[in-house]
Amino acid sequence: MVAARDWELWSTRARLVVTAPGALDRALVLVRDLLADVETAASRFRPDSEVCTLRPGPDGTVLVSPVLADLMAEALDAAERTDGAVDPTIGATLAALGYDRDIRLVESGTGLVALVRPVPGWRTVRLAGRRLSLPDGLELDLGATAKAVAADRAAALVAERLGIGVLLSLGGDIATAGPAPAGGWQVTVQDTDDDPAAHVELPAGSALATSSTVRRTWIRGSETLHHIVDPATGRPADPVWRSVSVAATTCSIANAAATATIVKGEAGLAWLSAQRLPARLVGRDGVVHLRNGWPEEPEGAVA
Repeated sequence: MVAARDWELWSTRARLVVTAPGALDRALVLVRDLLADVETAASRFRPDSEVCTLRPGPDGTVLVSPVLADLMAEALDAAERTDGAVDPTIGATLAALGYDRDIRLVESGTGLVALVRPVPGWRTVRLAGRRLSLPDGLELDLGATAKAVAADRAAALVAERLGIGVLLSLGGDIATAGPAPAGGWQVTVQDTDDDPAAHVELPAGSALATSSTVRRTWIRGSETLHHIVDPATGRPADPVWRSVSVAATTCSIANAAATATIVKGEAGLAWLSAQRLPARLVGRDGVVHLRNGWPEEPEGAVA
């Protein structure tokens, strides 16, 4: 038997599932407290957040909190693993494109203009322990990694503190920890109601992440823009893929791979195949592509 709780979070839906119904309320407190710490450290939409108030000293460095240090380490690791396709220095670029506040508040309209601002590049940032080095004025955006890391950390915390199995979904980022229920964690993979759905079983301790070009969109002039930026161009990635779902040992790894695949476009399919991570891609034409042992689906898939 499992118990679940759903709530709105960060302009998406959060879902917590535990294998011990009597522990749900305690698990929820642990999760919400940790997520609040992540928001305080890394939200680009809170002017009082740590990431928005970073000011390097004369030596170009600043001492950051343990939470932000952890998030930055994961972000820089994701950048290295993806050859820079997932880059934490895109904050000013996203703002110039119009994504400068919570997506629910971002305005769309024909009279608005999207600007192109170069991405400084993740190699301009260094982290040594809690000492962060970055150019003055650089705007960080950890949106491509922080949610997935938060899911990993929160699921692990609940399993460790309460000794139960847990699944935590933060939008398209799903992490599990502790023992799974009988039959594993049953998950439906579907980005929007118009997309084909898949039903998969996640074993204990595994994770799944979905990145999308059809959610978190807005209009500038005649263009429909989305939030996944190609650091090489400073523009939203060409939406070759409607969505990419990847399974891995951690949500952080899965999410970085899914996002990088979208950024890489047509070349993303071969790149993702080489990562040896089970994956499901939905093309802009709605055709499903399966890679690296993702379970076959009733209607088949394009190899």
